[in-house]
Amino acid sequence: MKTVLLAGGFGSRISEESAFRPKPMIEIGGKPILWHIMKEYAYYGHTEFIICAGYKQEYIKEWFSNYFLQNSDVTFDFRNDKNEMTIHHSHIEPWKVTVVDTGYNTMTGGRIKRVQEYIGNEPFFMTYGDGVCDVDINKLFEFHKSHGKIATLTAVKLAQDKGVLNIGGNNAVKSFREKSVNDGVTINAGYMVLQPEIFNYLTNDTCVFEKEPLAKLASDGELMSYSHTGFWQCMDNIREKEGLEKLLACNRAPWKKW
Repeated sequence: MKTVLLAGGFGSRISEESAFRPKPMIEIGGKPILWHIMKEYAYYGHTEFIICAGYKQEYIKEWFSNYFLQNSDVTFDFRNDKNEMTIHHSHIEPWKVTVVDTGYNTMTGGRIKRVQEYIGNEPFFMTYGDGVCDVDINKLFEFHKSHGKIATLTAVKLAQDKGVLNIGGNNAVKSFREKSVNDGVTINAGYMVLQPEIFNYLTNDTCVFEKEPLAKLASDGELMSYSHTGFWQCMDNIREKEGLEKLLACNRAPWKKW
């Protein structure tokens, strides 16, 4: 199955890094977070990727165009006015990667709509290019097949990190307690499976996938959630980037199963 990766946004909340490159190309552990996400899918045997690029899309294309050479042992022979290159050993993944310029200001739904021709009439995976997760991709797909609906999203509980107040009608604090896991809110973590019928819910470049399309899918009874209780973390800011870096440095990155 093909995997669609949304990688075209501006990443304004992490502008310290995204001013120079697309947010999915910001590195953790020496490799772009996009590469980490692709490794997750490849671990489960899914090695064909369609990248929805936009902002600084040339950076993504250049990175992949140099990927083979940068991960190979190579001899350059300039003797006797020659210009020869010999590849000895390469250390790259057996991936097929299609990078599509889906527009500079296109919204998420519009980006997915623009890659329809590269997907064809088959189900596909879709996720965002700025979050890592240890969800079992194949179990997710089996769940998707079991219910027969158009879309499945991976749902995770975002933990509450503040104390909880019980406030009475006169604004008096009646009780205070520390947070618990039950105080969290369930969110869409991406890592979706979509049937080709999803394109009927997408309109043009102004279409925001997380608004009208998902709301319409839900009202039509065509949106299901796969509950994931393991690790998920997006990279919205420098603090979250540094947290992911620390997990990699300590060899405790849950998403790194390869």
